[in-house]
Amino acid sequence: MVPFDTDVLVVGAGPAGLLIAGDLAARGVACTVVERDSRSSKLSRAFAVHARSLEQLDARGVADELIDTGVIVETMRLFNGLDLDLSRLPSRFPFLLCTPQHNVERVLGERATRLGVEIVRGAEAAGLRQDADGVDVDVCVGGVTRTWRARFVVGADGARSAVRDLLGVPFSGRCAVQSVMLADVRLAERPERELALVANEAGFSYVSSYGDGWYRIIAWDRRRQLPETARINLQEVSDATRRVMGSDFGMHDARWLSRVRGDERQVLRYRVGRVFLAGDAAHVHSPEGGQGMNAGLQDAANLAWKLAAEARGWAPDGLLDTYHAERYPIGRKVMRISSTLFTVAMGSNRRLRAARTVVPAVAKRVRPFNRWLAETVSGLGVSYPALPGTHRLAGRRVPDIRLAGEPKRLYEALRDGRFVLLAPEGASDSTVASVTAGDAASPQHGRVLHAVPASAGLPVLLIRPDGYIAWATDDGNPASLDAGLRTALAAWCALRPPATVTAKPV
Repeated sequence: MVPFDTDVLVVGAGPAGLLIAGDLAARGVACTVVERDSRSSKLSRAFAVHARSLEQLDARGVADELIDTGVIVETMRLFNGLDLDLSRLPSRFPFLLCTPQHNVERVLGERATRLGVEIVRGAEAAGLRQDADGVDVDVCVGGVTRTWRARFVVGADGARSAVRDLLGVPFSGRCAVQSVMLADVRLAERPERELALVANEAGFSYVSSYGDGWYRIIAWDRRRQLPETARINLQEVSDATRRVMGSDFGMHDARWLSRVRGDERQVLRYRVGRVFLAGDAAHVHSPEGGQGMNAGLQDAANLAWKLAAEARGWAPDGLLDTYHAERYPIGRKVMRISSTLFTVAMGSNRRLRAARTVVPAVAKRVRPFNRWLAETVSGLGVSYPALPGTHRLAGRRVPDIRLAGEPKRLYEALRDGRFVLLAPEGASDSTVASVTAGDAASPQHGRVLHAVPASAGLPVLLIRPDGYIAWATDDGNPASLDAGLRTALAAWCALRPPATVTAKPV
């Protein structure tokens, strides 16, 4: 057996990679991050953090810190007249947070470092081989190549993923739009909206405030399609914004300018043996709706606890395969929805121009449609498939339920990285006690936390570490409750509580 340098090697120190690394370290799994950039950049393409991503960050204790860095937007405009009311979202975070991606990376990076993660910068993956026991990755740092051996590898290294290329995995799809211009600027005039978007026959333009005097501009000129390598200057961005919006708001003092293209691509497999792909390494989307970074954070939250369970030796059979099974369809759905919104926003034929009028009118008059679209774009509407015959709530996101005692909220309880059994006092006492207390040296100890809801009448819920419902029941019969809970604990947590002598009524 070749000794391991680390349990999990994460390639890429973006939001997805840093969230995974921090989660693994919090669960006692050795993790190292290698990043090709020699230093953390203050400039980034992504700037929108949706409600579901904020919930995941809340479950890690860093959401409030991140919110302090940005601007809260309660109404999100997808294109002319199509405004999503985010203030009614069923979440502690009923809004969109506008903050540069580097702030997300900073809070997640500081968390990972506090938990003992080593982040090696200026390190590029140059070779990859795997066998039945582990993965060897050749990492080049300063012209010197060293081979790292890990039990698992996560490729979270962006749209130009070296890990994906080394695996030989196709990145199928198309270029949705090219010559999109990005700029961080100062403005002499403040726009009416903190997040403004206009799309018309001339092109499209976003203007978003960071809350510190800087604004992100995204502009596309339909008449001027240049390759990514073409030089860009502030005047070009200003001209495109003025043609679309009627004003450039007196933009000046650009600190960053870039020209990019928007692709719609996805790998067919998120797992190849002991190597996993997450975030932009696995999927990229058109810019409409600000989905990219958020989808990557959800990938990370889904994968991290499963990798930790495998690394700690208690993962049920097939658990790691559920990462692809759950996240691949979500990636396809996100790509389809963002592509549809972008096509309607930018389409120039008569049918699409008509849709730009009809869709906003429907969204204004039909509240369920607006709510569905808001929950879809925000990520709150995501759910995972459940087996036939299981409870209606299985696979669905759980809201931040108030708890009796400490901690006071469910998402505070999730910060331990464990499953949470939400059940009233007296529910299946012997089973609950056997998996949530007892000998700390036991291999079964510490996988489940018992929390009591502050309100009566809720189903009994077994909640996954990523905030989705693994199992639920409305059955208050002590015997059937105990039997169902035991089955769920065995299936999800590989726990087999000792035989019950008596069962107290609920």
